[in-house]
Amino acid sequence: QVHLVESGGGLVQAGGSLRLSCTAAEHTFIKYNKAWFRQAPGKEREFVAAITFNGASVRYAGFVGGRFTISNDNAKNTMYLQMNTLESEDTAIYYCAAEPVRPDEYKYWGQGTQVTVSS
Repeated sequence: QVHLVESGGGLVQAGGSLRLSCTAAEHTFIKYNKAWFRQAPGKEREFVAAITFNGASVRYAGFVGGRFTISNDNAKNTMYLQMNTLESEDTAIYYCAAEPVRPDEYKYWGQGTQVTVSS
């Protein structure tokens, strides 16, 4: 079992930046491929970005448009999502996930962190 904890969310003006973090107490966290998802009010959860355990491969949703960067710091047992040029449409609860069991389906999930972008 891996317990994921997100942090770094908050309120930011459009055009601003936030860096989300996802960490776990269990060191096995570094062995998993990981991802970020988000869910906006009244919408279904959607994929944002994914990264392999060693950081060798990353994948982004089309709407990211070069604004977000996913990364690992295995020395800190932490995954990050750097979000720049935020838009009001990015307002959502952001979730980290680990160990994919099927495409875009993961075994472990965090509780989420709220990101609110004001226009």
